[in-house]
Amino acid sequence: MKKPMRRIVIAIDGPAASGKSTTAREVARRLGLVYLDTGAMYRAVTFKALREGIDLKDGDGVAEMTRRTHLELQWVNNEQHVLLDGEDVSLAIRTPEVTAGTTPVSGHPQVREILVGWLRRMGATGGVVAEGRDTTSVVFPDADVKIFLSADIEARAGRRMKDLESVGVATSPNEQSELLSRRDHADSSRQASPLVKVPDAIEINTSHITIEQQVQRVVDLAREVAEA
Repeated sequence: MKKPMRRIVIAIDGPAASGKSTTAREVARRLGLVYLDTGAMYRAVTFKALREGIDLKDGDGVAEMTRRTHLELQWVNNEQHVLLDGEDVSLAIRTPEVTAGTTPVSGHPQVREILVGWLRRMGATGGVVAEGRDTTSVVFPDADVKIFLSADIEARAGRRMKDLESVGVATSPNEQSELLSRRDHADSSRQASPLVKVPDAIEINTSHITIEQQVQRVVDLAREVAEA
């Protein structure tokens, strides 16, 4: 008789537009796990700071605002919705302004400490798929499955263009390549939880494979671990 799957934690890291969100969302759906979109949480905090006129470089100010913020991730009609203090901001947090502002906000150690605490509580009993830039190294260092997604800059720029087009924002491959290069440098060189590939993470290059292929690879790895 086949063993039932354990309630494991799957952590997926990687640079911007490497396919983390799409992969994590689909892996969670197929395995019946909870999807934790860490990037959406940082975007929501950034969105609120911008709306309240808080200087994004003011770490203490953004942290104080974050402490009085309530965030929820809810599934509605097979889509994850981000609720910020009860308001659905799922589309509002995907604008270029919020995307650019997320870099300085996510670099504040005091802000990251608050959000890491939230995420750890959400995943305390297992049964989650979390993605971001420090989920394997900081948020869930003891995750059962650790994945690092990578992709070349051209592939990532193309994906980012499609994401922006879906919300009515026109851009170009060169513009997105430049923005992604800056984001990579900021994420990898920041003092607070920089983007790194931990030694025990399995790297999957998504440049030239389909979403189905990368999702299936993670699902197969997860089932192997959960059923062991």
